[in-house]
Amino acid sequence: MKSLFNIVSLALILFLSEAYAAKPVYSDRRAKAAIRGYDTVAYFTENQPVKGDKELWLEHNGAKWLFSSQENLDKFKAEPEKYMPQFGGYCAYAIANGSTASSKPEFFTIHNDKLYLNFSKSVYKKWLKDKDGYIKEANSEWPGIISK
Repeated sequence: MKSLFNIVSLALILFLSEAYAAKPVYSDRRAKAAIRGYDTVAYFTENQPVKGDKELWLEHNGAKWLFSSQENLDKFKAEPEKYMPQFGGYCAYAIANGSTASSKPEFFTIHNDKLYLNFSKSVYKKWLKDKDGYIKEANSEWPGIISK
């Protein structure tokens, strides 16, 4: 009986881990949009997080992306890879450390023309101390980490 319980438990764990595997792009449940509904292009054009407009959106890479202007939507449509956050918008520091974590729009870095997001202010401070090292580690983890 105990071995049956162990088999059922293992099967349940495998099923749940598959059901809750990370998606290629982080989407907040409340915003139901990539990077919590913020305009990814605005990070590059305004150097700050700008909330997207629910009327200006585009489906890309399995996620809904919101934009603050038609111009930004058009820029993204023309070159999505240029504007998408690295590591699907998950916390770059977490990815570097072998796990996934959500990110908050206000904790961002544009480094070598790429957007990186972090989970919190304290994580962001750690990230800034060795961006290049963390990026190297995160690149070795991504995208394999989302299929774990």
